[in-house]
Amino acid sequence: MHIYIHIPFCESKCPYCAFGSHSDKFNITKEYFKALVKEIKSIKFKDKISTIFIGGGTPSSVEAGLYDEIFEYLVPNLDINCEITSEANPNSANLNWLKYMRKLGVNRLSLGAQSFNENKLKFLGRIHDSKRVFKAIKDAKIAGFTNINVDIMYGTKLDTKALLSSEIQALNKLEITHISAYSLMLESKFSSKKSYQKDSPILAKYLINSLENIGFKQYEISNFGQICNHNLSYWRGDDYYGFGAYAVGTTGFKRYKGATNLRSYIDNPFKKSIEILNDENKRDERVFLGLRSCVGVDLLDLSLEMRQRAKILIEEKKLILENERIYNPNFLLADEIFLYLSQP
Repeated sequence: MHIYIHIPFCESKCPYCAFGSHSDKFNITKEYFKALVKEIKSIKFKDKISTIFIGGGTPSSVEAGLYDEIFEYLVPNLDINCEITSEANPNSANLNWLKYMRKLGVNRLSLGAQSFNENKLKFLGRIHDSKRVFKAIKDAKIAGFTNINVDIMYGTKLDTKALLSSEIQALNKLEITHISAYSLMLESKFSSKKSYQKDSPILAKYLINSLENIGFKQYEISNFGQICNHNLSYWRGDDYYGFGAYAVGTTGFKRYKGATNLRSYIDNPFKKSIEILNDENKRDERVFLGLRSCVGVDLLDLSLEMRQRAKILIEEKKLILENERIYNPNFLLADEIFLYLSQP
């Protein structure tokens, strides 16, 4: 059993971000959490919870005490080895907040650094500097966190091998367990600014090799290091509960999403939009996610035509066949391989 909890509040709205979040609605934070608690308590969990991921938005932008009632309800339902992740930003993840969340049971921290270069941070609209990232990591360790992820972003117009090399050097100093490296997507305020993006496979490969050289093995197109079990559940296609406005969840052949208006969610946290999936939808998702991660793809998930095309790629060493599963050794080619396999 897996749970995602969405916290749609941010100190500032980054121009590249297309996630459901608001920097001007902190006045309804307590109302939101009351609705969130109501929604979570409506579920009587039959199975133990193996992972929880608190994302956003910025979970650290709200006071830690607001999470009390959520954890009071969830803790009796947790698996003994439950992985509990909370996202946080360097400017709001102060030592008191980190200690409080660790005491509640959060045992994995995901810090949104994005860069250690001051010009790049300004370009991305971040409100912290690189010193604050180092301080937040130090405080996280003081608070008792040993499993720490740091997000970085690449593919901006500012990126060069030299800049990415400096990012890698900074990451290597942090002594963390996981790194997420995301390519800049032109969304939100950046949607019309194609010149802001540098889509360079050479730089992407350089970044991947550099991360692996400092001990962070790539296991998904954007993730390196100690595997995050919650993310792995997505790539396997496991069902999960999604709580909160904007939150997505799945059960069987249904995908549901919470209200995308905070007032609507607060008024009725149980109202969801529903998407009905069919066998082909589910299969395509398993194939696509398997190709971009260490999960791989079961041959039984491939149609006869897809298997024939996969055989060609195996012979060309673009795919690896092992124990009736195929694996993609180059995640950067995942989209192209999926399109090739699934062509009409």
